[in-house]
Amino acid sequence: MTRPAARSGSRASADRLARLLNLVPYLLARPGIEIAEAAGDLGVTERQLREDLELLWVCGLPGYGPGDLIDMAFDGDRVTITYDAGIDRPLRLTPDEALALVVALRMLAETPGVTNREAVERALAKIEDAAGDLVAAPVEVRLPADTRQVAQLRAAVESGRALRITYYTAARDETTERVVDPLRMLMVGGRAYVEAWCRRAEAVRLFRADRIDAVTELAERAVVPPQARPHDLTEGVFRPSPDLPLITLRVGRGERWLTEYYPCERVEAGDGDHWLVSMRVTDLGWARRFVLGLGPDVAVVAPVELAEQVRAAAVAALDAYATPMPAAPREPADTPRAVSSANPAITAGTQ
Repeated sequence: MTRPAARSGSRASADRLARLLNLVPYLLARPGIEIAEAAGDLGVTERQLREDLELLWVCGLPGYGPGDLIDMAFDGDRVTITYDAGIDRPLRLTPDEALALVVALRMLAETPGVTNREAVERALAKIEDAAGDLVAAPVEVRLPADTRQVAQLRAAVESGRALRITYYTAARDETTERVVDPLRMLMVGGRAYVEAWCRRAEAVRLFRADRIDAVTELAERAVVPPQARPHDLTEGVFRPSPDLPLITLRVGRGERWLTEYYPCERVEAGDGDHWLVSMRVTDLGWARRFVLGLGPDVAVVAPVELAEQVRAAAVAALDAYATPMPAAPREPADTPRAVSSANPAITAGTQ
């Protein structure tokens, strides 16, 4: 849910951007215009116009050197644009730029959780019409998930029906069946989620679309309790909290990347090139599988229980590799080899 302050802030930024884009051609057509007159025409205060002019001074073409930025001259309270950095010319998209814009809009139109898909499709139609043959290449956009599954989930959300899903929970490494009342579809970090009231957990839960093994739309309407509240996902899906287990890992140089991909509570310099990384996890079962999937440059410092679980799992894996496979029984030397049913032309003794 977007906060009112965020909406008003983004709206003010959009208004200022539109004003700046119009300001250069306006001033080019009126060299030496008084700032007070320009402010009146543009519907802003003189102070706001001066701030806009100061911002224009650091805008321009890539390179952003003295010859690339918009420049202007002041004579008392009058202003004249002396270099427009090409902003006076109408926008002309290259074929690659037009195609990139169309592909981005097509993906946006197929993204779960887009509330105003009709507006996106209208903009896409206008750009495709203006670009003509530039975007006639056969481009297909697919989201990084089961497209059929996502479409089915989105249809259930739009129809307001309850769902029965078979869901794999990676944190506990288990598959369960549950009935959920969908709230909305989301795209977070390139993955599709359905946010729903879970009748089994009696709470709002996020379900990753690619971990839903089966989904059935029920005849009954979705009934979301009044106490259900959508998650705040501005900082991602996983929200560390003090009640979750805290683990500490000793991380070598080759595994420092995990501090950029996972929320960490504390990162400290250890001995040599090692770092001590502390992070919250959903449970120790997930942490055990997480650590086992990392390289030899990672060791568990705390808690002791996690270190013992990782050691036991590693020893079991090594024992499995050390146990030789039973040898297949040897056939007598005079026994002909079986002929392949897939290719009858292959006979015994053929290389």
